[in-house]
Parts: sequence; structure tokens; C-alpha cells
Amino acid sequence: HHLVDIMDITEAASVAEFQSMARAAIDRLRGQGVVPILVGGSSLYIRAIVDRFDFPGTDPVVRQKWQDELDRIGAPALHQVLAERHPSAAESILPGNGRRIVRALEVIELTGDFNPQLPEPVYALDEVHQFGLHLDRAEMDARIAARVDQMWADGLVDEVRDLAARGLREGLTASRGLGYQQVLAYLGGELSEAEARQATIDGTRRFARKQLGWFARDPRITWLSAADPHADETIAGHLGLPAGK
Repeated sequence: HHLVDIMDITEAASVAEFQSMARAAIDRLRGQGVVPILVGGSSLYIRAIVDRFDFPGTDPVVRQKWQDELDRIGAPALHQVLAERHPSAAESILPGNGRRIVRALEVIELTGDFNPQLPEPVYALDEVHQFGLHLDRAEMDARIAARVDQMWADGLVDEVRDLAARGLREGLTASRGLGYQQVLAYLGGELSEAEARQATIDGTRRFARKQLGWFARDPRITWLSAADPHADETIAGHLGLPAGK
């Protein structure tokens, strides 16, 4: 596995930075004769790696200015500021999504514009094959609930408690991660433990459905049933490989 456990919990992650790291890893692996397999649940991050995505630059000072303003007035009020500066950008971002509002205002200040539309799906890399696994929604929901229960049993609360002592709350990205955000709310007295667990399940289900919606719009993806015991043979056939290879 590559690009796992590569950042401190206090560091802010960005799609542009991950794109750079992932493409470097892909080039390195291909140079070694290894076929990289990109696995993920975020359509934006996957498209940023395999497609022609160019990201505006960033400025820590400008970013911090808008982050401070977000902390001062809250996301809905900052969304109104965005609406006054760039109405179409505001229409594409939910009023509660403080992170995206801050990024949009940063880009507008740096470049004078903001394009909320994703670029056309054109591969930037050679020999890309995409496969999606379809799972019955009831089964997916059950698996998500079981996974969250297992996370709790494996000590998620203690993990977050330890990370909170090491600065997790100050991490703009990690503190908003599914599971971490809800447990932090529990440790802060905002939710009961049962409410935090259910909120993690509900949030993960919403995220999964949203990402499935994005993936469904990409006609380049070949969809397979996750319950099909011969899915590997189907994939091998698409790649022109013998089954089992």
C-alpha cells in the first residue's frame, strides 16, 4: 500500500497535494514494472489523479484570513459573503460547507474568479481502466453499520481521545473525518456516545450515496456486482488477461 499514514493530524490536506503525490507514486511503480491499483471512495480524488485536473494555487496567509473569518462568523454568514462576491460559486456550495467556502474565497482573491464546474472527463494518464462495484443499498447500509460497530469495538473512542490530546481538534482536515468528528463531539459533551455512533453511521451512509451518485455519472466506469464470485474473471476479460491474473 502507498500514501497511507503520510500526514500529521494537524496538517491540512488538499486534493492538489494528493494529486501530486499519487501521480508520483504511479510513475514510480510503473517504472518498476508494477501495475498500480487505485482504490477509493471519493470521486473527486480519483478523477483528480487520472484526469486532466489543474488546480489554482494557494496562499497560506489568504487561506488563514478566510479561515479566521469562518471561525468568527460561521459558515452560513461566510456563504453570504461568497454570494456577494461570486453568486455562481455560492450556488454550487452548500451554506454549511465551511471548508469549500473558504477555498472558494481564497481562489477568488488570488485569481479573480472561481469555476465551480468539474472539467470534462479526459484521462491524463495512459492505460486507465475503471471498475465500480455495485452493492444492494440495504446490504451496503448493513455493512456500514457493522463497520462502525467494529470501529467502536476496536477502540475508536480511545484513539480519538489520544489524538485530541495531540492536536486533533486543530487539524482542519482530520478533525472533520467521519468518525473523528462525531467522537470529538461526544468527548466535548455535544453528543452522547450512542448518538455519536449513530451519527457516524448516518454520515457514512450519506457520504457513500453521494459518491455513488458522482461515480454513476462517469460513463467510463464498468460496473460489476460486488456479490458476483466471478467478478475477477470479468475484469481480467476487460483487460485481456487470463482469469486469475
